[in-house]
Amino acid sequence: MSLKEQLTNDMKEAMKAKQTERLSTIRQLRSAIKNKEIDLGKELDDDAVIAVIGTLVKQRREAAQMYRDNDRLELAEKEEAELVVLQDYLPAQLGEDELREIVTAVIAETGASTMKDMGKVMPQVMAKTKGAADGKLVNQLVREQLSG
Repeated sequence: MSLKEQLTNDMKEAMKAKQTERLSTIRQLRSAIKNKEIDLGKELDDDAVIAVIGTLVKQRREAAQMYRDNDRLELAEKEEAELVVLQDYLPAQLGEDELREIVTAVIAETGASTMKDMGKVMPQVMAKTKGAADGKLVNQLVREQLSG
């Protein structure tokens, strides 16, 4: 079953179970996927759907942090609840140790040695993790290894 089919089934289940927050989040996700398909003029495969979900997860994290910084806890909690639903559709997240190994391997493959080489390393690491790693954490780990 494709990710889009799973989303449709989960949306129906959320409707039947009257899970309004989950239903709302899944609808937003399906809408974002549909908009991306319209922009590209073709149907998205699972990898492209994961990329859309990753974008929405990043937006939710940033919004929740912004709301917390401005003492808007009820809005931050809403964003975090949506974040939990979205993360269910992403691949299992890699641990920091696993990410370090991937980053080290890519740096060795590319021969990167300075911060100027970050542009070579980041895209390859992100391609290898395919939605299973937070870009901010990957960026931090690459910076540590290239500056150290």
